[in-house]
Amino acid sequence: MYALEPNRYTAAWSALGKALSRPEAILVISAHWLTRGVWATAMQKPQTIHDFGGFPEPLFALQYPTSGSPALAQRVQSLLAPMGAVVLEENEWGIDHGAWSVLRYLYPAADVPVVQMSLNGGFSAQGHYDLARHLTSLRSENILILASGNVVHNLRLINWQADATPHPWALEFNDFFLQAIQTNQHQVLIDWESLGEAARLAIPTPEHYWPALYPLAMQQPGETVSVITNGIEMSSISMLSFIIQ
Repeated sequence: MYALEPNRYTAAWSALGKALSRPEAILVISAHWLTRGVWATAMQKPQTIHDFGGFPEPLFALQYPTSGSPALAQRVQSLLAPMGAVVLEENEWGIDHGAWSVLRYLYPAADVPVVQMSLNGGFSAQGHYDLARHLTSLRSENILILASGNVVHNLRLINWQADATPHPWALEFNDFFLQAIQTNQHQVLIDWESLGEAARLAIPTPEHYWPALYPLAMQQPGETVSVITNGIEMSSISMLSFIIQ
């Protein structure tokens, strides 16, 4: 609903888009494209996908009419070829709401080409981190890597009331994650399943957590993490977003 209802988070994303230098293209890793193997959109005109139900009609009417980048898709394929990881996907996907709900604030004119890459559901957290490291050279090619998910995402324990109080475990894990990325403790976040009850509740299924590992894997020595937004909404959803540069 943030795509329809601007707030302090979307204002921060808008400000970030104005502050960033313009990339040649954007590679998006979204929690909402979970597949066998790794796929990448390679079409010239990706469709806007409304991969949800039960929301107001204006949300389904939203479009993000960006162009694709077959060249970037091919580049991703070449970088991941040693892992046998990517098959180019032409028609069956596009830009899902994990991507366009953020992109419409970062680049509202939809004038930067976008390629979306799927998450391999068969990988471990370590597997995702290792795969992401193969993509690091894209950063020096002026490609923006955008990872979209939530480090705390528990829909079963959500509280729909306005100004809902965060669950203590949600705050605990969110704060732990933030402290770890600010001190470059990547391995402990890769091994999140050993972190106890707060982690188990924060990550009941891992697909919303995995995207955060992609920018961390591409972090270079001397680079720092800057927090763009932070907060727990609806008791059990983290709105933490960060940039590495």
